Amino acid sequence: MYRKEIYVFHGDMAKKAIIRNYTASDFPALIRVQQESFPPPFPSELWWNEEQLTNHVTLFPEGALCAEIDGRIVGSMTGLLVDFDQTHPSHTWEEMTDGGYIRNHRPDGNTLYVVDICVSPSYRKFGLGKWLMQSMYEVVVRLNVDRLLGGGRMPRYHRYAKEMSAQQYVEHVLSGKLKDPVITFLLRCGRLPIALVENYLEDEESCNYAVLMEWKNPFK
Repeated sequence: MYRKEIYVFHGDMAKKAIIRNYTASDFPALIRVQQESFPPPFPSELWWNEEQLTNHVTLFPEGALCAEIDGRIVGSMTGLLVDFDQTHPSHTWEEMTDGGYIRNHRPDGNTLYVVDICVSPSYRKFGLGKWLMQSMYEVVVRLNVDRLLGGGRMPRYHRYAKEMSAQQYVEHVLSGKLKDPVITFLLRCGRLPIALVENYLEDEESCNYAVLMEWKNPFK
C-alpha cells in the first residue's frame, strides 16, 4: 500500500501532509471534497457515490490516493488500468472509466488512466494537486506500465468559444498567451498534450472538449 509524509507550503506556512491509499472509512470525506471541488455548473451526478468508491478500493486500490492535512482529507486522485491504442486516441470519459465505476479495469493494461483528481479549494495553494500527480507517476513506475493518461478539462474555453476554435484555444495556452486552470496545471506537472477530444464529458465550461494528456514512464 502507498503512504508518504511530506511538507507542503503556502507562502512561508508549512504543513505536514500525508498521501496514502484511501479506504472505505474515507468515503464521506471524499464525497465532501468532490462537492467542494466541483460546484455547479459541474453536473452533481458526476460526484462520487459509495458504489463507485467501493469499486475503486476493491478493483484497483493502488490507484486510489488521497491527501490529508491535520487529519482532514483535502484531495484525492483515482485511476484504473486500461489498454490504450495510440492510433485511435479519441474516446469519452464515460467509455474509458466506465462512468467512474472502473468495472473495465484491466490488471494487464498498458496505461494508468486518470479517472479524477480534485483538491478542496481552500487547500489548493499548498500544491497538493501536483503532489498527488507525482505520487500517481510513482505508481506508474512501480507497476511498470507505459504511461499515465487522462483528459484535461478546458474550463476557461467557454469565455473564448465565440472567437476561436478549441484547437486555437489549446495552442494559445501552450504558447502562454492564455492560462487555463486545468491545462496549465497539467503542463506544469509534466503532462504532454497528444490529442484534442470532442464530446469527452458533459461540461459547459469546456464546451464538452478535453485535451488528452500523457506522462510517459521514463523507464520504458
